[in-house]
Amino acid sequence: MQIAYVIFNGITWLDFIGVYDPLTRLRSLKYIPDLSWDVCAFTKTAKDNFGLEIKPTRVQESLSGYDAIIIPGGFGIRQLQYNMDFVNWIRTAAPVKYKISVCTGSLILGAAGFLKDKKATTNFQEYDALRPYCKEVVSERVVEDGDIITCGAVSASIDLGLFLVNKWAGEEAVKMISQKMNYLGSNQSALT
Repeated sequence: MQIAYVIFNGITWLDFIGVYDPLTRLRSLKYIPDLSWDVCAFTKTAKDNFGLEIKPTRVQESLSGYDAIIIPGGFGIRQLQYNMDFVNWIRTAAPVKYKISVCTGSLILGAAGFLKDKKATTNFQEYDALRPYCKEVVSERVVEDGDIITCGAVSASIDLGLFLVNKWAGEEAVKMISQKMNYLGSNQSALT
């Protein structure tokens, strides 16, 4: 299984790390030994609003060859959803099986047309911004509708990571990884 994590300027790093950490443990704990990932961006570097910078492993390469793409949120999304070059790059993920977002990352999935006729969620302060992109905005921490999986505000990123662990490796993996992370969860029902 191959994952593309999409990063951008104005990202909230916890959105990225919260889902990244439990998923990487699928490989280190040998639940999915062939799991791999790339950190993908449209620019050569990505910074949050405080200046923390990360360099992606892939820049402007097609996202079509992955099994899953994960788009975190952040203040940068507010402009990126209207940046057609960026949105067209995201559209290269059309054949990807799982299109996943954290927080306001769902606005990018929506701008790319992936949320049409789907239920989705986002940061609770951005429900109105999400409405034009999807069939229904749902106020749950993790929402799955076909090939689309979205989660709410920043702290939900860990719940999303564990939701994906359960989906791809089962309950035993969730229990082990939650224990290794010493994570009790803010909403255990979101994990199963």
